[in-house]
Amino acid sequence: MEVGSGSNSQCSPGGPFNSEGSASQPQGHRQKTDIAWGYVSEGRNAQGRKTMTCTYCFKVFHGGGIHRMKQHLARVTGSVTSCPNVDPAVRLAILTLHEFVGDEVQEVPPPRIREISMNEAGTSLGKGKRKTTAPTGIRAFFKGGRDSAQPTIKVCLQSKDKWQNTDMAIALWFYDACIPINAVNSPFFQKAIDQIASMGHGYKAPSYHSLRVTLLRVAKKDVQLVVDSFRNTWAETGCTIMGDGWKDSRQRPLINFLVYCPKGISFIKSIDASDIVTNAENLCNLFVEIVEMVGSKNVVHLVTDNASNYKAAGALLNERYPTICWSPGAAHCINLILKDIGEMGTVKSLVALATTVTVFVYNHKYVLNWLRKTNGWREIIRPGETRFATTFIALKSLHDHKDSLQALVTSGDYKKFLKMNKGKEVKQIVLDDRFWNNCLITVRIMGPIIRLLRVCDTDERPSLGYVYEGMFRAITGIKKLFRSSERLYKPYIDIINDRWDRMLRKNLHATAYFLNPAFQYDTATFSTHPEITNGLLDYIESKVDWCSVENLTREIGMYRERERSFGRKLAILTSKKDRPENWWKLFGCDAPNLQKLAIRVLSQTASSSGCERNWSVFERIHTKKRNRLEHQRLNDLVYVHYNLCLQYRHNQQKRSYDPVDYESIDKTEFWVVEEEQEGELDYEELEEELEELPIHGQCSNSEQLED
Repeated sequence: MEVGSGSNSQCSPGGPFNSEGSASQPQGHRQKTDIAWGYVSEGRNAQGRKTMTCTYCFKVFHGGGIHRMKQHLARVTGSVTSCPNVDPAVRLAILTLHEFVGDEVQEVPPPRIREISMNEAGTSLGKGKRKTTAPTGIRAFFKGGRDSAQPTIKVCLQSKDKWQNTDMAIALWFYDACIPINAVNSPFFQKAIDQIASMGHGYKAPSYHSLRVTLLRVAKKDVQLVVDSFRNTWAETGCTIMGDGWKDSRQRPLINFLVYCPKGISFIKSIDASDIVTNAENLCNLFVEIVEMVGSKNVVHLVTDNASNYKAAGALLNERYPTICWSPGAAHCINLILKDIGEMGTVKSLVALATTVTVFVYNHKYVLNWLRKTNGWREIIRPGETRFATTFIALKSLHDHKDSLQALVTSGDYKKFLKMNKGKEVKQIVLDDRFWNNCLITVRIMGPIIRLLRVCDTDERPSLGYVYEGMFRAITGIKKLFRSSERLYKPYIDIINDRWDRMLRKNLHATAYFLNPAFQYDTATFSTHPEITNGLLDYIESKVDWCSVENLTREIGMYRERERSFGRKLAILTSKKDRPENWWKLFGCDAPNLQKLAIRVLSQTASSSGCERNWSVFERIHTKKRNRLEHQRLNDLVYVHYNLCLQYRHNQQKRSYDPVDYESIDKTEFWVVEEEQEGELDYEELEEELEELPIHGQCSNSEQLED
């Protein structure tokens, strides 16, 4: 975990950590490698005695050594007073790297920051009591235990039967408790085994009550330190509050709140709205509570559902906090566009024909086995009931199997199915060139929109800076496909514009588009529509309160004309390759006010997908066996489960493509549901195939879709 530079104004004497993980030291202090030295200044008093001063609270200590200063910075109670101003990231680093045996960690809220209310459920374990056991929690969990890569001699000399019995004991526990097998992939699984082995013979597992109450409380307090360490990032880059509602298995209305920043998503809390009338005023009060927890100066964007009460609550919140923008989730808006297009008469009839073929194939084992024996066969993707994009992905998947299906219905093995009406109908559909051409055209129409959905639906990279351009690209692509014939493209463009105007046409998206160098410096495709400039100026006048408008407008001209640091050759070359917020950190130094604005805007997400994915966590924890859990304990379980990912997220394997890599966005295949090695739709081949179609034939097919 990177814990180096804290943004606290009181920690200027404390330097960042070097590559070895220790604080940088002047010459003559090579032996002082403890990270705490970076936040301690040495001196002597009037009597010539050595003193140490905390660079956060400036308290002077006369003796005790660096260990005493670490207790002070880590807020360990007992023999030393706790530092009230220590940076949460520094405190977490000291707690993680050092064990304080026999001491108790004091929970003192950081200065000028309101503590998150979940601590009410995780109260401290009896003040004033001295602990005689080793520290518990995540910091000791990662610190202790034997290195699994270095087994002991005793383990190496064990017989195969001993190994087999041990493995079987773990396996039987999994089978008996119905634990998912993929639980062994958890980074905490092997750590737990190592900890048990380090205890030796006779260790007794924690009780039901300990896991349910005591240990959960301690784990939550430790996870809280990880979340608090993100506050510096929230202050620097801004953050997005994501809120979404759902109903659990007992039909209780619950609302999840998470905070997004480029370092990761943090789960804040879940609210049981059973006793709350979810009108605009009450929802606004809930939003205000979350905003105060995170810090109103840190929040740039609020993303919620598009229901009328959420929309009205967002307007009320904007009146109370003028610098915060509200918008519905972009992924939800795009899904509704796909739904509306899927309900068009011509598209619906095309999908019905494709469904007839797919259902027939999977309902007849002989037909399915025949197809599976063909070279390069892959399963046909079938439409989902709630994911509207799968309808068009299914059309693409079926089009990929055109040759195999036509070979099937013309083979001698298929003759026995011609006695069935469905068999005859399927053969007629598969041999109809108009059906395949219409599938091809529909795939081409939906390609840009599916790409934008994949961009907006990711949590790996900030996506706000790509929404406006994605819509512009989709509309332009549809017009180009229909040779700019308004009669043909108008039904599709009207659906897109209707959703865009009602849901996502915000000044925030126009500002993000203007400040994204990947688009600003692409003169061939950058849109100069007055709406973009007006949206930028409106956003500055209504949302920016930390500098004068005159300074910002001067720096905007510098950025647009590529002057000073913006005119560097390296700045132009990397404008499409670097993440836009990182590009601004490097090349925006000559325009500090615009740099701050750009980083805060381009570091945000456009959707509340993190909330939607969090429902699966709730469902996994809130099973029928646990349906009597009170909501607070359920909230604590999800809080610990979700935020534990922040500890090891950087170790998780990422997908092979960057979902918001503008340089390769047209080269990457976005149709596949998951990454696969072969059989993807070749965009260039598809384009060549369309160009080979006669113009008259293409228009007639398009008219068929239209009619």
